[in-house]
Amino acid sequence: MHIKGLDVSEFQGEVDWERVKSAGCQFAMLRAGYGFDTVDQQFRRNAAECRRLGLPIGAYWFCYAVSPETALREAEGCLRTISDFRLEYPVCYDIEQASAAYAEGEGTMWTASLAQQIVRAFLSRIEEEGYFAMFYTNRNFLNTYLSGSLRQRYALWYARYAPAFDGTDCGIWQYTSEGRVPGIGGDVDLDISYVDYPSVIRSAGLNHLSRKRTRHVPAPAADYITYVIQPGDTLSGIAQRYGTTAERLAQLNNLSDPNRIYAGNTLRIPENSD
Repeated sequence: MHIKGLDVSEFQGEVDWERVKSAGCQFAMLRAGYGFDTVDQQFRRNAAECRRLGLPIGAYWFCYAVSPETALREAEGCLRTISDFRLEYPVCYDIEQASAAYAEGEGTMWTASLAQQIVRAFLSRIEEEGYFAMFYTNRNFLNTYLSGSLRQRYALWYARYAPAFDGTDCGIWQYTSEGRVPGIGGDVDLDISYVDYPSVIRSAGLNHLSRKRTRHVPAPAADYITYVIQPGDTLSGIAQRYGTTAERLAQLNNLSDPNRIYAGNTLRIPENSD
């Protein structure tokens, strides 16, 4: 089975999905976001357009986790983002060298054991909410950090840019980053799925395809705004700036260690501070 698809993010700008579908695309993997709670700027539009046109989609979330605990927080952000949309393909965790580089830049020693713990934490949380979970990576990262039982436990979306498939056991192969498709300006990643995921997922009763979509996380009691953490920020400093307390921010954002926050991630800030 060879099902032709592609994957996009905000870097492709506004996609003309009618032209993409007319060109023969059979599915799309959409970046939902990255980090704790940063939503891809085009995700909601992309998902809505694909739904309107009947083009099956999955979603992926880029890993900036530095521990299993932060991977769980990333999973919560992903679940909040995808909860309103119909997904007939997997929910995927994108982990690669940029993920390792970020963690090392935050002072974390990156190892194969840590990488596998991070992936398991994220994907386990996705499965708890009834979704088909998958991870994405390239051949070098796979062989260096993610070999062994992880590959038997979870489906793989495999990146290797080559004219011929190398036989790696995977569900989806991303075979180029320089594809050209009508309706998309510039290069785009192209994929082949070797599995009929809509049938598999529907048969297994996953991805909530048989019932109305509802958000899995209740809204917080207080209204809040989001703040992107800047280099040098501390939780206490942010709290003081917005007239609240570090303790309240830690509780609202489920921070297990208030002394560890990371530039580029987002925080919920209560609008009506005490």
